[in-house]
Amino acid sequence: MKDSHYDYLIVGAGFFGAVFARKAKDNGKKVLVIDKREHIGGNCYTENISGINVHKYGAHIFHTSNKYVWEFVNRFAEFNRYTHQITANYHGEFYNLPFNMNTFCQLWKIKTPAEAMDKINEQKFNGEPKNLEEQALSLVGKDIYRKLIKDYTEKQWGKKATELPAFIIKRIPLRFTFDNGYYNDSYQGIPIHGYTALFGNMLKDIEVRLNIDYLKNRGELDSLADNIIFTGSIDEFFDYRFGALEYRSLQFETEILECDNFQGCAVMNYTDSETAFTRIIEHKHFEQTESAKTVITREYPANWKIGDEAYYPVNDLKNNNLYQKYSELAKTLGNITFGGRLGMYKYYDMDDTVEQALKLTE
Repeated sequence: MKDSHYDYLIVGAGFFGAVFARKAKDNGKKVLVIDKREHIGGNCYTENISGINVHKYGAHIFHTSNKYVWEFVNRFAEFNRYTHQITANYHGEFYNLPFNMNTFCQLWKIKTPAEAMDKINEQKFNGEPKNLEEQALSLVGKDIYRKLIKDYTEKQWGKKATELPAFIIKRIPLRFTFDNGYYNDSYQGIPIHGYTALFGNMLKDIEVRLNIDYLKNRGELDSLADNIIFTGSIDEFFDYRFGALEYRSLQFETEILECDNFQGCAVMNYTDSETAFTRIIEHKHFEQTESAKTVITREYPANWKIGDEAYYPVNDLKNNNLYQKYSELAKTLGNITFGGRLGMYKYYDMDDTVEQALKLTE
C-alpha cells in the first residue's frame, strides 16, 4: 500500500461508491476507491464480447423521473433512446409485459378496455389476501396470475406463492392502453459504449485499486482514511454478529451464437415452471448493435449462502427487523457510513442508488 492519507476510503466501485467518490473529489476531497472484484462498475459492469456490450450481471436499464439524477449521469455518458419492453414466453405463447391492452388481447381476444376490465373483475379473488397468491389473484385474476406471475415468481423466490407474504406484491400495474413500455419514468436509456465506459469517466482522475478485499485487510485500510464509505453487506461487515440477513442470488450462463438475431428483443421472460431460468437477455438489442453474431445470457435464480454473490435483499419482516439491529450498531461507529443496496439492505434501482449517494455528499 502507498503511504498516503485520504479524506475518504470508499469500499465498492459500483454506483453508490463511484457517485460519492466523484462528488467528494469535485469538492476538493482526497479519495481512494477499492473493490474486491477485478473491475469497476459493480453489478452494472459491461464487457465487450464480439463487439457487443454484455451486461455481465443481468440487464441494467437506467430509468428515472429525477431530472437532477439524469443530468448527473449524463455528465459521464451519452445515453441512447432504448425503451424497455419485455416479452413473456409461456409454453411458446407470447405476451407483452407489463400487462396492457396488447396482453389482454393476446390472452382473451377481447377488443376494448371495458371488456378487459370486465374479464379481470370476474376472475378476481375477493377477500383479505393471506399470501402472495391471493394478493395477485385479487389484483389481476386467475388467467394472468396462472400464465404470467405464479411460476415466474416461485422461480425467483424459490418458494411457493402460497408461502410468500402478500406484501411482496403491493400492486400490479395494469394499463388499459396499447403501451408496451415497461417504465413510466420521464427518462430512460442505456449508456452508449456501455456502463463500464460511464464508470471509467466518473472515476477519471480518482485513485482506484482493484482486487482488494476490505474485510480481509481492514486494519491496514482503516488507517489510510479519516472516513469510510462501505457499500458491501452490512451483516458481513459486523461478522454476522446477530445472524446473516437473507438474499436471493443469481447464476448466469452466457453464450455466443452464430446468428445475428436470436429472439428479437433484449429481454424475454420464461414464465412457466418447467424452464429453469427466468429470462434470456440478448445484449445487442440494448444498443441496436450491428453484428453477424449475437450474445445471450440465461439467468437462473439461486438460493444464497454466505460466500455467494448477494443480489436481492429478502425484505420480509424478519429480515427487516434483523437489519434494524445492524443499522443501530452502525450508528455507533462514527466515521463509517453504509450505502447502496447491500449496505442499506434495500432493493434500490440504479437511479435510487445515485440519488442516495448524491444526498449523502450534500
